[in-house]
Amino acid sequence: MRNRERILTAAREMFVEFGCNAPFDEVARRAGVGNATLYRHFPDRPALIHQVVLFVMARVTASAEASLAEEPDAFAALCRFTHAAADERIGALCPMLAEGFDRDHPELLDARASLEAAVETLLTAGQEAGLIRTDIGVGDLMVALSQLSRPLPGTGCLDTDRFTHRHIQLFLDGLRAPAHSVLPGSAATLEDLRRKTM
Repeated sequence: MRNRERILTAAREMFVEFGCNAPFDEVARRAGVGNATLYRHFPDRPALIHQVVLFVMARVTASAEASLAEEPDAFAALCRFTHAAADERIGALCPMLAEGFDRDHPELLDARASLEAAVETLLTAGQEAGLIRTDIGVGDLMVALSQLSRPLPGTGCLDTDRFTHRHIQLFLDGLRAPAHSVLPGSAATLEDLRRKTM
């Protein structure tokens, strides 16, 4: 089990840096395992990509639940969750989902439902407590998080990682209630994201 998690962690980092076509040999090297061990757990690239997506989604879901349970208020919980999700490289999921990924796989649907429910609960708690502006939706949060936590693969822009948490906090401060501006358009819902991306 330890090798499997090391492989998934290494693959996630490789996909962030180089996209989904990152060399398997390098994934194995970064994980500190042999190629045979990697192929024993993940026989081909689609299997590895599928499991990396599930791995990241499960960890981000757990982070949302723990943040709400352990933080003193819902805004603090939202901040903790958003920074933790960035550290999990949730932005790396987008290119993986766009490249022939089976979006209707039952495991993915279950993982997505769990993640969406956890994040929606977190955001709603903050809105009901009057701590988070009410003119945003979970879709707004997830799109911003994805954009702020993902360097473009192969561009040499990995130094942007050092700005990620700074820019995320600027975004989070903009979510505080009372709102100091009127947002154009309407709140992005999870249904909006599904129509456009899933």
